[in-house]
Amino acid sequence: MSEVLSIKDLRVSVDGKEILKGVNLEVKTGEVHAIMGPNGSGKSTLAYALAGHPRYEVEEGEVWMGEENVFEMTPDERARAGLFLAFQYPTGIPGVSMANFLRTAVNAVRGQEVNGEKQAVPITEFRQMMLDKMSMLKMDRAFARRYLNEGFSGGEKKRAEILQMALLEPRFAIMDETDSGLDIDALRIVSEGVNAIKGPEMGIILITHYNRILNYIKPDYVHILVDGRIVASGGQEVAEGLEAEGYDKFIQKTLQEAV
Repeated sequence: MSEVLSIKDLRVSVDGKEILKGVNLEVKTGEVHAIMGPNGSGKSTLAYALAGHPRYEVEEGEVWMGEENVFEMTPDERARAGLFLAFQYPTGIPGVSMANFLRTAVNAVRGQEVNGEKQAVPITEFRQMMLDKMSMLKMDRAFARRYLNEGFSGGEKKRAEILQMALLEPRFAIMDETDSGLDIDALRIVSEGVNAIKGPEMGIILITHYNRILNYIKPDYVHILVDGRIVASGGQEVAEGLEAEGYDKFIQKTLQEAV
Protein backbone atom coordinates (compact mmCIF):
# COMPACT_ATOMS: atom_id res chain seq x y z
CA MET A 1 0.00 0.00 0.00
CA SER A 2 1.33 3.44 -0.96
CA GLU A 3 2.32 5.96 1.68
CA VAL A 4 1.81 9.68 1.14
CA LEU A 5 3.93 12.74 1.81
CA SER A 6 1.26 15.41 2.20
CA ILE A 7 2.12 19.13 2.09
CA LYS A 8 -0.78 21.42 3.01
CA ASP A 9 -0.78 25.22 2.64
CA LEU A 10 2.93 25.47 3.46
CA ARG A 11 4.19 28.99 4.10
CA VAL A 12 7.87 29.47 4.85
CA SER A 13 9.97 32.58 5.46
CA VAL A 14 13.73 33.13 5.35
CA ASP A 15 15.27 36.01 7.33
CA GLY A 16 11.82 37.51 7.76
CA LYS A 17 10.88 37.34 4.06
CA GLU A 18 8.06 35.04 2.98
CA ILE A 19 9.27 32.67 0.25
CA LEU A 20 6.67 29.91 0.11
CA LYS A 21 3.15 31.33 0.01
CA GLY A 22 0.87 28.33 0.31
CA VAL A 23 2.26 25.19 -1.32
CA ASN A 24 0.00 22.13 -1.59
CA LEU A 25 1.39 18.84 -2.84
CA GLU A 26 0.86 15.11 -2.36
CA VAL A 27 3.54 12.58 -3.29
CA LYS A 28 2.91 8.84 -3.03
CA THR A 29 5.61 6.22 -2.73
CA GLY A 30 6.41 4.90 -6.18
CA GLU A 31 5.85 8.31 -7.79
CA VAL A 32 8.34 10.83 -9.19
CA HIS A 33 7.25 14.47 -8.93
CA ALA A 34 9.36 17.08 -10.71
CA ILE A 35 9.25 20.64 -9.40
CA MET A 36 10.43 23.27 -11.85
CA GLY A 37 10.60 27.03 -11.61
CA PRO A 38 12.77 30.08 -12.24
CA ASN A 39 15.53 31.15 -9.88
CA GLY A 40 14.16 32.51 -6.61
CA SER A 41 10.80 30.77 -6.95
CA GLY A 42 11.19 28.80 -3.71
CA LYS A 43 12.30 25.37 -4.92
CA SER A 44 15.28 24.99 -2.57
CA THR A 45 13.33 26.64 0.24
CA LEU A 46 10.79 23.84 -0.05
CA ALA A 47 13.55 21.22 0.12
CA TYR A 48 15.28 22.70 3.17
CA ALA A 49 12.03 23.40 5.01
CA LEU A 50 10.99 19.76 4.61
CA ALA A 51 14.41 18.59 5.83
CA GLY A 52 14.27 20.86 8.89
CA HIS A 53 16.97 23.47 8.23
CA PRO A 54 16.72 25.97 11.14
CA ARG A 55 17.07 29.03 8.89
CA TYR A 56 13.77 28.23 7.16
CA GLU A 57 10.89 29.24 9.42
CA VAL A 58 7.55 27.54 8.90
CA GLU A 59 4.86 30.20 9.32
CA GLU A 60 1.81 28.08 8.47
CA GLY A 61 0.86 24.71 7.06
CA GLU A 62 1.31 21.03 7.73
CA VAL A 63 3.48 18.26 6.35
CA TRP A 64 2.62 14.63 7.05
CA MET A 65 4.60 11.54 6.12
CA GLY A 66 2.02 8.82 6.41
CA GLU A 67 0.62 9.24 9.93
CA GLU A 68 3.65 11.18 11.18
CA ASN A 69 3.70 14.95 11.60
CA VAL A 70 6.99 16.02 10.02
CA PHE A 71 7.08 19.37 11.83
CA GLU A 72 7.01 17.64 15.21
CA MET A 73 10.32 15.92 14.35
CA THR A 74 13.90 17.16 14.55
CA PRO A 75 15.96 16.85 11.34
CA ASP A 76 17.60 13.60 12.51
CA GLU A 77 14.20 12.16 13.41
CA ARG A 78 12.95 13.02 9.94
CA ALA A 79 15.91 11.17 8.45
CA ARG A 80 15.25 8.10 10.60
CA ALA A 81 11.57 8.23 9.61
CA GLY A 82 12.61 7.96 5.96
CA LEU A 83 13.03 11.50 4.61
CA PHE A 84 16.20 12.12 2.59
CA LEU A 85 17.64 15.29 1.04
CA ALA A 86 20.24 15.17 -1.74
CA PHE A 87 22.02 18.51 -1.67
CA GLN A 88 22.58 20.79 -4.64
CA TYR A 89 26.07 21.57 -3.35
CA PRO A 90 27.36 18.65 -1.18
CA THR A 91 30.02 19.64 1.34
CA GLY A 92 33.48 18.10 1.37
CA ILE A 93 34.77 16.66 4.66
CA PRO A 94 38.55 16.02 4.63
CA GLY A 95 39.71 13.09 6.73
CA VAL A 96 36.37 11.24 6.69
CA SER A 97 36.24 8.40 4.19
CA MET A 98 33.13 7.67 2.17
CA ALA A 99 32.93 4.21 3.75
CA ASN A 100 33.07 5.53 7.33
CA PHE A 101 30.58 8.28 6.61
CA LEU A 102 28.15 5.89 4.93
CA ARG A 103 28.40 3.32 7.74
CA THR A 104 27.74 6.02 10.35
CA ALA A 105 24.72 7.25 8.37
CA VAL A 106 23.33 3.74 7.90
CA ASN A 107 23.75 2.94 11.59
CA ALA A 108 22.02 6.19 12.60
CA VAL A 109 19.09 5.72 10.25
CA ARG A 110 18.68 1.97 9.85
CA GLY A 111 20.33 0.51 12.94
CA GLN A 112 18.17 -1.80 15.04
CA GLU A 113 17.16 -0.97 18.61
CA VAL A 114 17.67 -3.81 21.09
CA ASN A 115 16.63 -3.30 24.72
CA GLY A 116 16.44 0.44 24.11
CA GLU A 117 19.93 0.68 22.62
CA LYS A 118 20.83 1.30 18.99
CA GLN A 119 22.71 -1.66 17.52
CA ALA A 120 25.12 -1.00 14.65
CA VAL A 121 24.85 -2.93 11.41
CA PRO A 122 27.67 -5.53 11.55
CA ILE A 123 30.65 -4.30 9.57
CA THR A 124 30.75 -7.33 7.29
CA GLU A 125 27.05 -6.94 6.51
CA PHE A 126 27.48 -3.23 5.86
CA ARG A 127 30.50 -3.77 3.62
CA GLN A 128 28.63 -6.26 1.45
CA MET A 129 25.61 -3.95 1.33
CA MET A 130 27.80 -1.03 0.26
CA LEU A 131 29.62 -3.04 -2.40
CA ASP A 132 26.35 -4.35 -3.80
CA LYS A 133 24.97 -0.82 -4.12
CA MET A 134 28.22 0.44 -5.67
CA SER A 135 28.12 -2.38 -8.19
CA MET A 136 24.52 -1.55 -9.04
CA LEU A 137 25.49 2.09 -9.54
CA LYS A 138 28.60 1.08 -11.57
CA MET A 139 30.98 2.75 -9.13
CA ASP A 140 34.63 1.79 -8.65
CA ARG A 141 35.33 0.24 -5.22
CA ALA A 142 38.17 2.72 -4.70
CA PHE A 143 35.51 5.42 -4.38
CA ALA A 144 34.71 4.21 -0.85
CA ARG A 145 38.25 4.93 0.37
CA ARG A 146 38.26 8.57 -0.73
CA TYR A 147 37.49 11.42 1.66
CA LEU A 148 33.86 12.52 1.50
CA ASN A 149 33.43 14.85 -1.49
CA GLU A 150 37.04 16.07 -1.10
CA GLY A 151 38.42 16.77 -4.57
CA PHE A 152 35.33 15.20 -6.17
CA SER A 153 34.10 16.43 -9.52
CA GLY A 154 30.52 17.66 -9.74
CA GLY A 155 29.41 14.31 -11.12
CA GLU A 156 31.23 12.37 -8.39
CA LYS A 157 29.59 14.45 -5.66
CA LYS A 158 26.15 13.74 -7.08
CA ARG A 159 26.93 10.02 -7.45
CA ALA A 160 27.98 10.00 -3.79
CA GLU A 161 24.56 11.44 -2.91
CA ILE A 162 22.84 8.73 -4.95
CA LEU A 163 24.92 6.07 -3.17
CA GLN A 164 23.75 7.47 0.18
CA MET A 165 20.17 7.32 -1.04
CA ALA A 166 20.63 3.73 -2.19
CA LEU A 167 21.99 2.65 1.20
CA LEU A 168 19.50 4.56 3.36
CA GLU A 169 16.47 3.46 1.31
CA PRO A 170 14.26 6.43 2.26
CA ARG A 171 10.50 6.48 1.95
CA PHE A 172 10.71 9.92 0.36
CA ALA A 173 13.76 11.44 -1.33
CA ILE A 174 14.08 15.13 -2.16
CA MET A 175 16.67 15.83 -4.84
CA ASP A 176 17.60 19.50 -4.92
CA GLU A 177 18.84 20.37 -8.44
CA THR A 178 20.83 17.16 -8.78
CA ASP A 179 21.57 18.11 -12.39
CA SER A 180 23.26 21.38 -11.40
CA GLY A 181 26.81 21.60 -12.72
CA LEU A 182 26.76 18.27 -14.56
CA ASP A 183 27.89 17.76 -18.13
CA ILE A 184 25.86 15.47 -20.35
CA ASP A 185 27.85 12.31 -19.53
CA ALA A 186 27.70 12.89 -15.77
CA LEU A 187 23.98 13.68 -16.02
CA ARG A 188 23.33 10.39 -17.80
CA ILE A 189 25.34 8.39 -15.24
CA VAL A 190 23.64 10.04 -12.26
CA SER A 191 20.21 9.59 -13.84
CA GLU A 192 20.92 5.90 -14.45
CA GLY A 193 21.75 5.60 -10.74
CA VAL A 194 18.45 7.18 -9.72
CA ASN A 195 16.52 4.95 -12.10
CA ALA A 196 18.30 1.90 -10.67
CA ILE A 197 17.19 2.56 -7.08
CA LYS A 198 13.76 4.15 -7.45
CA GLY A 199 10.84 1.83 -6.97
CA PRO A 200 7.39 1.31 -5.46
CA GLU A 201 8.55 1.95 -1.88
CA MET A 202 10.20 5.33 -2.57
CA GLY A 203 8.60 8.63 -3.54
CA ILE A 204 10.86 11.20 -5.21
CA ILE A 205 10.62 14.99 -5.40
CA LEU A 206 12.99 16.01 -8.18
CA ILE A 207 13.73 19.74 -8.08
CA THR A 208 15.22 21.08 -11.29
CA HIS A 209 15.56 24.26 -13.29
CA TYR A 210 15.83 22.55 -16.68
CA ASN A 211 13.96 19.89 -18.61
CA ARG A 212 17.07 17.92 -19.61
CA ILE A 213 17.20 15.61 -16.56
CA LEU A 214 13.55 14.70 -17.19
CA ASN A 215 14.63 13.13 -20.47
CA TYR A 216 16.42 10.51 -18.35
CA ILE A 217 14.29 10.33 -15.19
CA LYS A 218 10.69 10.26 -16.36
CA PRO A 219 8.36 12.04 -13.91
CA ASP A 220 4.81 10.99 -13.17
CA TYR A 221 3.90 14.61 -12.45
CA VAL A 222 5.47 17.99 -13.20
CA HIS A 223 4.72 21.07 -11.09
CA ILE A 224 5.71 24.66 -11.86
CA LEU A 225 6.58 26.74 -8.80
CA VAL A 226 6.51 30.51 -9.24
CA ASP A 227 6.80 33.15 -6.51
CA GLY A 228 6.22 30.59 -3.78
CA ARG A 229 3.14 28.96 -5.30
CA ILE A 230 2.49 26.02 -7.62
CA VAL A 231 0.86 27.61 -10.68
CA ALA A 232 0.63 24.58 -12.98
CA SER A 233 0.70 20.78 -12.69
CA GLY A 234 0.52 18.00 -15.22
CA GLY A 235 2.61 15.36 -16.91
CA GLN A 236 5.74 15.45 -19.05
CA GLU A 237 3.96 17.81 -21.46
CA VAL A 238 4.20 20.59 -18.87
CA ALA A 239 8.00 20.36 -18.82
CA GLU A 240 8.09 20.16 -22.63
CA GLY A 241 5.89 23.25 -22.96
CA LEU A 242 8.12 25.10 -20.54
CA GLU A 243 11.19 24.08 -22.52
CA ALA A 244 9.64 25.23 -25.80
CA GLU A 245 8.25 28.57 -24.62
CA GLY A 246 10.58 29.60 -21.80
CA TYR A 247 9.56 30.53 -18.26
CA ASP A 248 8.21 34.02 -18.88
CA LYS A 249 5.92 33.14 -21.78
CA PHE A 250 4.78 29.82 -20.28
CA ILE A 251 4.00 31.33 -16.87
CA GLN A 252 2.19 34.33 -18.40
CA LYS A 253 0.03 32.02 -20.53
CA THR A 254 -0.68 29.74 -17.56
CA LEU A 255 -1.75 32.64 -15.34
CA GLN A 256 -4.01 34.04 -18.08
CA GLU A 257 -5.69 30.65 -18.53
CA ALA A 258 -6.29 30.44 -14.76
CA VAL A 259 -8.22 33.73 -14.73
